Amino acid sequence: MASHIGRRKFLATLLGGAAAAWPLAASAQQAGKLPAVGVLASGSSLSHSRWIAIFVQRLSELGWIEGRTVAIEVRWAEGRSERAAEIAAEFVRLKVDVIVTTGTPTTLAAKQATAVIPIVFLGVGDPIAVKLVASLARPGGNITGLSNQNKDLAGKRVELLREVVPGLRRLATLFNVGNPVAVMEMGDVQAAAGRLDLTVVPLEIRRAEDIAPAFEALKNRADALYVQGDLLTIANRIAINTWVLGARLPTTYAFTIRGLLGSVGGGRAWWWR
Repeated sequence: MASHIGRRKFLATLLGGAAAAWPLAASAQQAGKLPAVGVLASGSSLSHSRWIAIFVQRLSELGWIEGRTVAIEVRWAEGRSERAAEIAAEFVRLKVDVIVTTGTPTTLAAKQATAVIPIVFLGVGDPIAVKLVASLARPGGNITGLSNQNKDLAGKRVELLREVVPGLRRLATLFNVGNPVAVMEMGDVQAAAGRLDLTVVPLEIRRAEDIAPAFEALKNRADALYVQGDLLTIANRIAINTWVLGARLPTTYAFTIRGLLGSVGGGRAWWWR
């Protein structure tokens, strides 16, 4: 479920900031410089290239053609918060006209980097709770975008997992403790597990290198797994799924990602929305 923030000024903010009526392209071309959009993608080219392609295509349909009327700088955080901070700082140095972000940690990094350059986000879990915006109706500041109320479905996923795994008693949870929204979602998972009399086995990760040790420590300790969806787990989804299939654990994920499982869908892992 997505919430629209600043509907009326969304595109104006994306391409023109506060000066929505100012003819950006013409002014920039007169100055010999195209307006620039800095895209801070939370994952890698593997996980987010399709989204970037759609984004660029839609800009083109609106008359913002890459290399002609707008410059688009794409950077990949690859699931690392420290990398997101570096990219945000780079965009500030480059003086891009707007920063587009995906996910909560990358948006937080952009907010820390600038209070002047407009920021448009996609897929932030709870922008109010993490203090990115004042409210959905009036975000305030230099930030707007689309929020993903994904964590509201956490309890339902646990219930579905219990239905398809009747003998479920111990539920492992894999989540990025560096993402405040992920931590909030895990609170909802624990609450739902408590109602169903399930024991929760938390697997806390902060970087890609933590994933393998987490699964090693999980051996024979859980009957199923809940993978929280954030920039770190999505960027490393293939590695996570390989471990899941090796452990033969029924698993619920936050997002459906086409083409990832392919014919493996008949195994012990499922992708649910």
